[in-house]
Amino acid sequence: MGVGHAAGVFWRWWAAGTTSAVGSAVGAVALPLTALTVLDATAFEMGLIAAASYVAWLVIGLPAGVLTQRLPLRGTQVGADLARALAVASVPVAWWSDRLTVAHLVVTALVVSFATVLFDVANSTFLPSIVDRDQLQSRNSLTSATHATTQLGGPPLGGLAVQALGAVPTLLVDAAGYLVSAALLRSLPARRVDAPDRWPPVGEMIREGWRYVAYHPVMGPGMWAATAVNFVCGAQLALYPLHLVRELHAPAGLVGLLLAVEGIGSLVGAALTSRITARIGTARALVVAGFVSVGGAFVVPWGTGWPAYVAFAVGNVVFAAGVVVLSVTTRTYRQIASPPELLSRVMATVRFVSWGAIPVGGLLAGALAGVAGTRAALLVFAFAAVCAPLALLLSPVRRLRDLTDHDRAAGDRRASPAPAGR
Repeated sequence: MGVGHAAGVFWRWWAAGTTSAVGSAVGAVALPLTALTVLDATAFEMGLIAAASYVAWLVIGLPAGVLTQRLPLRGTQVGADLARALAVASVPVAWWSDRLTVAHLVVTALVVSFATVLFDVANSTFLPSIVDRDQLQSRNSLTSATHATTQLGGPPLGGLAVQALGAVPTLLVDAAGYLVSAALLRSLPARRVDAPDRWPPVGEMIREGWRYVAYHPVMGPGMWAATAVNFVCGAQLALYPLHLVRELHAPAGLVGLLLAVEGIGSLVGAALTSRITARIGTARALVVAGFVSVGGAFVVPWGTGWPAYVAFAVGNVVFAAGVVVLSVTTRTYRQIASPPELLSRVMATVRFVSWGAIPVGGLLAGALAGVAGTRAALLVFAFAAVCAPLALLLSPVRRLRDLTDHDRAAGDRRASPAPAGR
């Protein structure tokens, strides 16, 4: 594949993901507003819709790696996009037919959630097949920066669309994003894999992927560090709005602004990842990023009055920047170090564990805040964030400059001739 052609393939892949992400960001505003403004949903019903958006990682997070390995990658991505487009577009159709219900929205969130799991695993598995090894980190940094940009600009765009079009018609923007993504992905080259005559049992393949990640001296600690970070992220998702509104009495407009600064931190982290890892090494960058995130988490609940707003914004930016450096670096290493036949299962295993921690953190944070208040709960979870760098320091990662140093050392040991017997 020529350099120009390879670059063109990547940019189509990137454009597909970006279009899909923008549509999802708009839909993330339009769907709950549909429940609230059109169906007058209760708090419990809103919780059901929110839970339906995350539950797929706990249900099919592990099997997704096996399914992605067995199915055509490009076809899986296209199929997931089409499934999401149909599910989202069904909401306006039901509304225009006067048949829209909360149950319909819950089912829509479930379909989108399950399709997104398959799409994300396939997407991260597809990237190494179209990008050279030495470009993976910069490309992963770019995708993280793009994700941060959609996080920053998507919700305001969704709010404007809802104001101009209404909540339900705005969902058609989300559906259109998935359709454009599917069309772009359909133009990419198909991955060619020689399938065996008979696949091993699904359970055996899942266990193989799990063992590879859990017992890997570098990948395993990276997964547990990511899990600790996501556990805290889940708590923050639940606590931040409560803290700003009930503890700091922030007006609605300021709440949206303070929550959006996370995207600035993500952009900063994505922009600096390659520079930081080149200067101090990928392994050391992970440890530093872990402690940076801890520092940000402790700053968030500090102060009262307007200094508290400043502390929240600064802490939010610092925490997000550290998380992105950790995320980009570990994801790149997994894509480089995993055997091709295990890559989809490796990515699925890590996401099952680390992303599965998000709703758990949210549930525990809500329970703790009900007893101790949001400020105390945020401090407790700031202490929990320390588990991320500790997971790395208590592993072989602490002795490395770069994560790939472990692989080179292991290769040298395997290549060294055995000592001659006496």
